[in-house]
Amino acid sequence: MSHDPHDGQHDQLNVQPAHDVHAAHPAFRGGLLALLAAVLFGISTPLVQRAGAHAGAFTTAALLYGGAALMGAWLRRPPTQEAALRRTDLKRLAWMAIFGAAIGPVALAWGLQHTSGTSASLMLALEALFTAVLARALYRESMDRRVASAMGLLLLGGIVLVLDRGLSGGTQLLGLLAVLAATAAWGIDNTLSRALAERDPGQVVLGKSLLGVGATALIAVVAGESLPGWAAAVALLVIGACGYGLSLRLYLLAQRAFGAARTGSVFAFAPFIGALLAMALGDRSLSWGMAIGGALMLAGVALHLAESHAHTHDHAVLDHEHAHTHDDGHHDHSHDSAEDPVPPGAHSHPHWHTPLRHAHSHVPDAHHAHPH
Repeated sequence: MSHDPHDGQHDQLNVQPAHDVHAAHPAFRGGLLALLAAVLFGISTPLVQRAGAHAGAFTTAALLYGGAALMGAWLRRPPTQEAALRRTDLKRLAWMAIFGAAIGPVALAWGLQHTSGTSASLMLALEALFTAVLARALYRESMDRRVASAMGLLLLGGIVLVLDRGLSGGTQLLGLLAVLAATAAWGIDNTLSRALAERDPGQVVLGKSLLGVGATALIAVVAGESLPGWAAAVALLVIGACGYGLSLRLYLLAQRAFGAARTGSVFAFAPFIGALLAMALGDRSLSWGMAIGGALMLAGVALHLAESHAHTHDHAVLDHEHAHTHDDGHHDHSHDSAEDPVPPGAHSHPHWHTPLRHAHSHVPDAHHAHPH
């Protein structure tokens, strides 16, 4: 492959106008992937409340991520198509499993047993807030006044929900606070996973899920939790495969496309999908407080998605490996036509980016992590 860093091109700066960049709307693909992930996860929340009603919280979490592990194993891709996980990724993957596959689902399972499915689903919108704040702190993703206002609306909506459930009774409030803890855990998980977004998402799902299953199943056995019936166990496995495994794969692809904060914002539609399904399944707990809190959160999500970001920016020398195509304006390296022709579609291999300056609409993906 002729992407040698010593070819002399790295001493020059190429200037490229906006119309030379293939992707005029870079957020569309990422937004669509995140929305699909949100639909799958949103549907799963009220379904978990039903299927896991008579199961322990750790048992429920183990079954959910058991299903996710099966999905991850099925979705793995060869290294010529997706960059494989590396040994250096294991520590980060372990932390993702602790927060995302253990603390998060356990807290959610317990919270769903002690509060309404509608209020719990709406509270999950705060996951976007935790993700955006952490993405800003750790990855310096851009956050203008529009995004900050959107985060403020999400926070205000969450406060209204907590106050509403507090007036409904202590148990309801404790259940909602457990769901809040789950959103914080998943916000940390989302931020940690940003660094693995360029790896094969099937492998990431499989690795994280296996670690999560091992931890939660062990605790469930030690705690003496009883196993659910076969129907409930199979239901939780299927819910985990789709709502956690496939959803996580789509989420990682969305992060790859347009960053952690924006993926979290689109994913914040999941709670509203879950709330609608909960009400369709017979949940009649909707109150004025919940309606107001949900409306504030929905306004925050819509405001964040309305963001537009374009300016002249520089790309520094970069050497990395991930799935890519040659028509996006950022991957113009050549392949030896005889020994190493350009493969059709997306492919993965180590490649070198030379310095480049151009202007186009962009989002904080792997190639646009520049400071503002």
